Amino acid sequence: MSVAIELEEALKIGAPKEGPAPFFLQPDKPRGAGVLLVHGFSATPREMRLFGEAFCREGYHVLGIRLPGHGTTPEDLAGKSYEDWLEATVDGYQYLKSRTERQYGLGLSTGTLLLLALAQQVELAGLVLLSPYLRLKNRLASSAWLLRHVKSYHVRALPPEAAIYYYQRRPLQGIFQINRLLRRVRPLLGQVTTPVLAVNGGGDMTVRVESGQELFERLGSGHKEYHLYGPEVPHVLCTAENPRWRSVLELSRLFLDELEHAPGTGPEGGDKDI
Repeated sequence: MSVAIELEEALKIGAPKEGPAPFFLQPDKPRGAGVLLVHGFSATPREMRLFGEAFCREGYHVLGIRLPGHGTTPEDLAGKSYEDWLEATVDGYQYLKSRTERQYGLGLSTGTLLLLALAQQVELAGLVLLSPYLRLKNRLASSAWLLRHVKSYHVRALPPEAAIYYYQRRPLQGIFQINRLLRRVRPLLGQVTTPVLAVNGGGDMTVRVESGQELFERLGSGHKEYHLYGPEVPHVLCTAENPRWRSVLELSRLFLDELEHAPGTGPEGGDKDI
């Protein structure tokens, strides 16, 4: 299902702000730029909503996409590939591009990998990578290609308020797809020249934080910034569950604002074909 059709259906049924539907926010005073928001694995666009609303108030058009298999059932997710997720990301970019002059990307966790894959194909004005990584923390994650044949799901404990928005049962087939995505993105990081802000939290229990810095260092971007927060900051950086979310938002806002005021910023730069 295309982003346009999914957004139209969400509007028809009056999808709630806290639900799993994608969202498109239009500012009162547009600045001509848009931000594509890409959520993480087993989550929904809801985890990007707080930052999305803040950027809309700053004059950005904001599109929060829903990756295929997310916001439905774990069984649905088990039937999806990373190519499906990347296709949705490209579709979201095209939707935003048809309505704005400049396009930025902001992703969380696996969403950062999808945006980096996108940046290897198109010309983005800038990227904000929240909790980027090259390796997951679970030592068995790299063996998901084998384990998925003997164990279908990894079950994790979630508080009731989080279980509404995240899958407690995560398909190992999905972890296998993440590993496939990493194999695609990793060797091409040096080809990414988009300006990048990357942020990790020292309290991340999902990914290996040091691999986030390694990813950052491999990027070919001439303009890039890296920030590492302390152990009080968890994996999900862009929701109220992060005690430093306001600081992360301000970092992101200032980074995009700096790019917006850079010499030559505007629609005349053109885009690569995809």
